[in-house]
Amino acid sequence: MSRETDEVREAIAGELRLMDPRVRSSRSLARQLLDPDFVEVGASGRRWTYDEMLAALPELDGAAESGARYEPSDFTGVLLAPGLVHLTYETTWEGNRARRSSLWRKQGADAGWQMYYHQATPVPPDSV
Repeated sequence: MSRETDEVREAIAGELRLMDPRVRSSRSLARQLLDPDFVEVGASGRRWTYDEMLAALPELDGAAESGARYEPSDFTGVLLAPGLVHLTYETTWEGNRARRSSLWRKQGADAGWQMYYHQATPVPPDSV
């Protein structure tokens, strides 16, 4: 169940920015959106740390300005606690689907929302 709060909308905006090739190819822009304690479990099953992701992001899918882009859909989100939003959504990348879950946190009134955790699970081609 999605509760469209300002916090949820801000987390979705951050998620969409992380899919933007200009952000993916810029370590300084990506750093603004990733929490220093960031961890990801990718669709491949690989575990990524903050430093690993910042180093690899410019080379990962979706970083080329003229290349293919992730197609996100079906965002839902909920404010779990003050400063903590959980998002779920689906992406399509060159015909491959993944279900995604991320936690966004905001630490302090003047801080921006940052992705704290992300997980992607591949969706088999014949699944609904």
